[in-house]
Amino acid sequence: MNIIETHNLTRRFGRTEAVHDLDFAVPQGSVCALLGPNGAGKSTTIKMLMNLLLPSAGVARVMGTDSRRLGPAELANIGYVAESQSLPLWMTVRQYLAYCRPFYPRWDAALAEKLLAMFELPSDRRLKDLSRGMAMKAALLSSLAYRPPLLVLDEPFSGLDPLVRDEFVRGMLEISELGDWTVLVSSHDIEEVERLCDRVALLQGGPASFQRDRG
Repeated sequence: MNIIETHNLTRRFGRTEAVHDLDFAVPQGSVCALLGPNGAGKSTTIKMLMNLLLPSAGVARVMGTDSRRLGPAELANIGYVAESQSLPLWMTVRQYLAYCRPFYPRWDAALAEKLLAMFELPSDRRLKDLSRGMAMKAALLSSLAYRPPLLVLDEPFSGLDPLVRDEFVRGMLEISELGDWTVLVSSHDIEEVERLCDRVALLQGGPASFQRDRG
């Protein structure tokens, strides 16, 4: 079963075609890397998958639902962490988690505490006082605590120094042992995700992707 499927997915901005006739699939239980240089259309693709942008043509299905019909019920089963997402910076880490919890009926408080310790996040520190790496960990924690079947990460390593990036990857590998996740992670650098992924989709400036399984 494929958790994500796209067919001829296309997005235009005026005369610029950011994504062109994209076909790819993410099987259930896999960790798929969406790779391509900056400007290849990775973030645009993910925003279409998350119903943040409408396709100009083609179709995407996420967990069996047309991406254009994704609503609160469907999004409650998807964890989404983006490089550019905004966090309530005035909150402490603990306040942020308490804020998120009521939105997700399946919030696992024990898992949240486990991840808090695993990521070594200072629960009493305000988000605005965290390093970029720590802020990304807080965003990831809030997206994992309700055990979503699908986790989507859009350039999570961008701007992180090599040590923090390595810690982030190690944390993701440890998380993979805590549940049955399907993961789609976008990146412009194969070295960032090579330890995580078992499937690769390549975007090259807009044309349809080439996929392969790692063996």
